[in-house]
Amino acid sequence: MSGVQVLGSQEPEGTGTCTEDVPSIKEIEQLLNTGRPSCNHVDEVWPNLFLGDLVTAHNRFVLWKMGVTHVLNAAHGTSYSHGGQDFYGATIDYYGVPAHDLPSFDISQFFFSAAQFIHNALSTSGAKILVHCAVGVSRSASLVLAYLMINHHLPLVEAIKTVKEHRWISPNRGFLKHLRNLDVQLRSKKQGGTSDRQSEYEIKMKGT
Repeated sequence: MSGVQVLGSQEPEGTGTCTEDVPSIKEIEQLLNTGRPSCNHVDEVWPNLFLGDLVTAHNRFVLWKMGVTHVLNAAHGTSYSHGGQDFYGATIDYYGVPAHDLPSFDISQFFFSAAQFIHNALSTSGAKILVHCAVGVSRSASLVLAYLMINHHLPLVEAIKTVKEHRWISPNRGFLKHLRNLDVQLRSKKQGGTSDRQSEYEIKMKGT
């Protein structure tokens, strides 16, 4: 194991949303392609939030040494993923997201529920969470980016830069489109203030 790095779409017309500051998919991909295209098995990308791969997720001793208390598996149910509450036992809270690393897969359906799980974990005193998939650069990275956008109000570009300071990531193009749409949506909610659309967003958040 390489070791753990530790910290210190186009909007429909008539919506009134300004999207000129939202980067294109090509621009997002250019940002992702900067830096060295390699990473460790696991890296701390936000305080007490670790992004990693199956090697880390399947090693309960390593997780114990890291102090991990929560695991979000973005490859739940796949043939090569052993993750599950039975696997981890009572010492770790588990949440499985049955995502496939395909551009056609709608990962956005899990953005809010995953963000809520991460938020709840990091709101627990002394808790640490591992978010992983197979390699830890596409599915799990997309859910971490969504969390930073939803719960910490970071624009997509800032969320990517924040994670890339600690780990190389590479969400597929379909996932990038969903993240870009989320960026547009959250900007719209922010501009809308207490509008009906903002109320719908709050209801959705409470329901996850």
